Parts: sequence; structure tokens; C-alpha cells
Amino acid sequence: MKANALAFFLIAVSAFAADPYQSVDAILGQQGKVVAGDVHRYGWPRKDLNVTIGNIRVQPALALGSWAAFSSEMVMGDLVLRPSEVEGVVRGLQKGGFEIAAIHNHLLGESPMVAYVHYAGHGEPATLARTLHDALATTATPMTPSTPASATKEDETAFAIVSDVLQRKGTMAGRVLQFGIPRAETITDGGMTIPPTMGVATAVNFQRVGSDVATSGDFVLIADEVNPVIRELESHTIRVTAVHSHMLHESPRLFFLHFWGVGAPRSVAEGIRAALTRVNVAK
Repeated sequence: MKANALAFFLIAVSAFAADPYQSVDAILGQQGKVVAGDVHRYGWPRKDLNVTIGNIRVQPALALGSWAAFSSEMVMGDLVLRPSEVEGVVRGLQKGGFEIAAIHNHLLGESPMVAYVHYAGHGEPATLARTLHDALATTATPMTPSTPASATKEDETAFAIVSDVLQRKGTMAGRVLQFGIPRAETITDGGMTIPPTMGVATAVNFQRVGSDVATSGDFVLIADEVNPVIRELESHTIRVTAVHSHMLHESPRLFFLHFWGVGAPRSVAEGIRAALTRVNVAK
């Protein structure tokens, strides 16, 4: 009996050693989504926050999603926080050896105001996960995954127009259509290659608002692309809300340009498509 128990224990330990993300899943209370580049992604939509811009309630998947992306012995991500939550999170992450890469806005004119904390950590995945979990526990972030709402026929009709204009296939996150568009060149940080799925791909999201759509996200740009993209967006009445960094040691140097636009699906998508022609995206 003792021999059988010992054998079972050794098998369990061996399985966890072979797949360290089992322990990360257990610590974070959800199963990570394995995406391109063998990256394991975890998400915490701020569904507890009722954030509006004008008369539009911002769905979490549009612009209010905290996330973490694990690859090998590294984690990167950003956390959506109320201003009062920022200090506790920063202290918790730094106590665990994380680097804080940025604290800033992504939106303009939202109510209540939200802040975004970008971070990176290096080390054993389970240890990184515990630090991240404990930092999130100081906030009101919902930690338990919930089933997202399904897209309506009206959503699908609007998003079909968007997809047709962009000539790209996105993915649905509840009732929000999301696109991830990688750059053509390799991105490195401290000499380590960073897969696009770790936050270095242009992100464009769409939420239906009546007969219109709202769009938000960020373009990942090199310096010479910043102002051409601004001109294209502004000429299509898509407002630029922030230009800043998300990383500390990346190569090439990257700028993350955030935006907000509301309008007819075709018109908004044409603005995004025009801006993408100014970016060295993967073909």
C-alpha cells in the first residue's frame, strides 16, 4: 500500500515537473489558453467596473481586460486598475522581483478613470504566478472566470462588415470582435525573442453600439510609423488617446499608440485599414 502511494506521488510530481503550467493554472484559478509561440495566456476582465465613455458602456473585452502571458521562464502583461489599486499592486509585484514597465492611461474621458500597469517578470512559472495572484488579490479584480455573453445576430452583421473591410479573420471574446496583427520583424527584450502573443502585436477590438461600432486597442509601432498612423486615424475621425511605451529593453524600440473611435462599421474599419498600411505588419 505504501509503495503504491509513493509511486502515485512520484508520478504526480513528475507530471507537474513536465508541465509547470499545471501549477500556474492551479494558482491562478483558471486554465491558460495556449496560443502561438507556446505562450500560455490568462485573463481577468474587469467586469466589476461600469466604465463609460460618453453614453457608451465599455465592455471588458474592448479595453478593460487584465492579462498575463507566460513563456518559458518569463511573464509579461498589463493590469487594469482603479487609481486607488495601483500602489498596492506595484508594491506587490516589485516585492516578488517583477519589473514595472509603465503606468499610464489607454483611454481618455472614461468614467470612472482607470489606470494600466505593465509588468514583466523572470523566473520559475509557479513563483511568478504566486506573485501575480497575490498582487491581484489586493484589488477588486474578479478572479473567477465566467461564461461570456454570446454575440447577437446584430453583432455578427456589424462584424461581418468589419472583417470584410479589413480582409482579416478575428476572434470573438463574448460580444467583442478582436484582431491581433503581428509586426513583420522579430521583437526581442534583453536578447530574448518575444512572441507577438505576449503583447507586441497590434490589437484592434470592436464593440457594436446600436447601428455603429466602437473601436479601441493599440498599434505597435516603430518611431517613423507613429505620425503617419496618427494622420490616417485622425483623418477617419478615430481619436488617438495615448502614445507611450509598454516595455523597457525591447529592440527595435516600440511605441504603443492607443485609439478610440465610434461610427458606422464600414467607415471605422476603413480607418483602421488605412492606418495598417502605414505599419510593417506580417503578411
